[in-house]
Amino acid sequence: MPTVELRFSAQPEHVRTARLVAAAVARRAGVDEAVLDEVRLAVGEACSRAVGLHRSHDIAAPVTVVLTEDEKAFSIEVGDGVPGPGSDTSPAGANGAAGGLDEPDADVEDEMGLAVISGLVDDVEVRSGADGGVIRMTWPTASAVVLP
Repeated sequence: MPTVELRFSAQPEHVRTARLVAAAVARRAGVDEAVLDEVRLAVGEACSRAVGLHRSHDIAAPVTVVLTEDEKAFSIEVGDGVPGPGSDTSPAGANGAAGGLDEPDADVEDEMGLAVISGLVDDVEVRSGADGGVIRMTWPTASAVVLP
């Protein structure tokens, strides 16, 4: 069950709020203080990516951020409403080729965003389906650290 769930319209100004909430919940969950900047940056990048996808595909649904505190881990899932390749409702169309002139640039930005997130977070999972994509990032909490 989520500890906190945010939903916000795909506006860049809401990304800052998501970063602040993520850092506050991560701190309360017991994520090491030295890692909180990485949490902020990774959440900001994932949310910015989702906002960009929503705006480029005219998706009216909100961006979702689910923060979950478990006994030994803290995870954040950032979801977008853009159906993945191969789904019947994919904006790429039946042949999988994207339409529009800006798509190659958007793909490069998307890959750069994922590379930044992967560089900041050791445990990252990226999923895509008919309901949209999700980036799940996980950090250990203080209770997960075993001292010698």
